Amino acid sequence: MSYEMGGGLLMLILALLVLLLIASSFRILREYQRGVVFMLGRFWRVKGPGLVLLIPGVQQMVRVDLRTVVMDVPSQDVISHDNVSVKVNAVLYFRVVDPERAIIQVANFLEATSQLAQTTLRSVLGKHELDEMLAERERLNLDIQKALDVQTDGWGIKVSNVEIKHVDLNESMIRAIARQAEAERERRAKIIHAEGELQASEKLLGAARMLAQQPEAMQLRYMQTLTQIAGDKSSTIVFPMDILQALRGKTPPE
Repeated sequence: MSYEMGGGLLMLILALLVLLLIASSFRILREYQRGVVFMLGRFWRVKGPGLVLLIPGVQQMVRVDLRTVVMDVPSQDVISHDNVSVKVNAVLYFRVVDPERAIIQVANFLEATSQLAQTTLRSVLGKHELDEMLAERERLNLDIQKALDVQTDGWGIKVSNVEIKHVDLNESMIRAIARQAEAERERRAKIIHAEGELQASEKLLGAARMLAQQPEAMQLRYMQTLTQIAGDKSSTIVFPMDILQALRGKTPPE
């Protein structure tokens, strides 16, 4: 009797072990996950999403997230092409497009991408002058993104976007830029003033030529001016000879 009870208990334990073994063989992968499966240490296939069955002790699986990763690139010391020292930080957007290469070709694709982004940021920006960093960020963002995308392609990673967040200058450089901006504003103001003077002189010259060709218009202008002066009681009006003769209806003697 005790032998039968011992045998039954052993069978129960074995059944529980088998159930636990079977349960541990199943994996559930979400829609945004893939599983890189290795069999006896060699790559077998990429599986998922959904339910995945593994052979215990024979197959192992590494999960890979396919969602876009947002990564901050720490502030980097950059020396521009015109020898200006600045601190630049950025944000990087990338995702895994080939889970097999992301696991097999690099030990830690997140760390590798972060380090590569830092060196690429310094390398690309170092080829440009400070004015370009401040005024042409969209073009520089695209240059950095293309450079990173080429280098991470072998890891099965797609860099979709890079955004430069801040370009920090030291105080002396900020003051120098402010002085340069002020000088530029003064230069533009002088140019605008000179252009206005030129246009005014051209219009005055044109008016003088027109009046010279039409004596009657000149006399009418004299009369308008005299009317304005007459409003001031303290004014002394001096009539040119030709105006007096015009008022009298005479022509000047030859």
